[in-house]
Amino acid sequence: MTLAESLPVIWYFIIGFAVLMYVLLDGFVLGIGILAPFADDEAQRDLMMNTAAPIWDGNETWLVMGGAGLMAAFPPAYSIVLSALYLPILALLIALIFRGVAFEFRFKAQRSRWIWGIAFNAGSLLAAFAQGLILGALVEGMPLKGGKYVHEAAFAWFSPFSMLTGVAVVFGYALLGATWLVLKTDGRVQRIAFDLTRPLMLAVIAFMLLVSAWLPFLDPGLMARWFAWPNLLYLSPVPILAIVNAVALWRAVLANRETAPFVLSLCFFALGFTGLVVGIWPNIVPPTLTIWQAASPPSSQGFVLVGACIMIPAVLAYTAYSYRVFRGKVAADAGYH
Repeated sequence: MTLAESLPVIWYFIIGFAVLMYVLLDGFVLGIGILAPFADDEAQRDLMMNTAAPIWDGNETWLVMGGAGLMAAFPPAYSIVLSALYLPILALLIALIFRGVAFEFRFKAQRSRWIWGIAFNAGSLLAAFAQGLILGALVEGMPLKGGKYVHEAAFAWFSPFSMLTGVAVVFGYALLGATWLVLKTDGRVQRIAFDLTRPLMLAVIAFMLLVSAWLPFLDPGLMARWFAWPNLLYLSPVPILAIVNAVALWRAVLANRETAPFVLSLCFFALGFTGLVVGIWPNIVPPTLTIWQAASPPSSQGFVLVGACIMIPAVLAYTAYSYRVFRGKVAADAGYH
């Protein structure tokens, strides 16, 4: 494989890794916002938010890295995605702004505290749904003609499949949030989280089965990729591992374990993301735009790859350090200032 052929593959996985890291690290924070209304009082909501307060700010780094990498490595794909998904992406950005502002302002407000609590919940819910909608629309495929977006199809992202994936991501993030609270809290908040984990786990498993069953029928190429021989042989570990992970998650929740449910929920997301990536490969914008067709010149990809090789280890290092510093349970009297 030549340099011009290998660089797009490298960048495909770098962008995929950045998006996956964002989903895993910010997913449980959005999940906390989704679950905030289930707290008994404001003190419990304070505790729920304080579990993520020291580490939530850096999560958007991965989202920015994924978007910047897409623009630098695959400019045609970047222009198509932003044109085709302008409204969902705008909704996502507005929701993330509301979530971020509400997170900061709620701890300082007095009379308007409840308003910022609603904003935190609504922003988290909308951001999660928008991310799932964007994911579903991308997997389903963009209306392309000659490698360019058909502007007349401005609402092509609105479909039953994209709505399904939007709702599925909301429930998935809620599961991540619940298992994170199980890990980081004690007492009544942990009990609430345990009680929410069981129905959320069943819902996420059901949504994963439904999306997985629907995915091969979106495009004949997807059906062939998953079920044609020998693809079936080397792709079968993904659904098998997902089933094993689901069983292990179920048993861990029923046993009231604290760490395993969160780790297994993260693995569930990682396996689901892997299945979607495998399903659309080698397209960067399904159904027809491949990574090689959308790639920028090798000199451009090589130049930004140097920066990525420096930044990714640095971001991983400070992320790991922050989680290590703030490991353990969060006390009810812990404060965020």
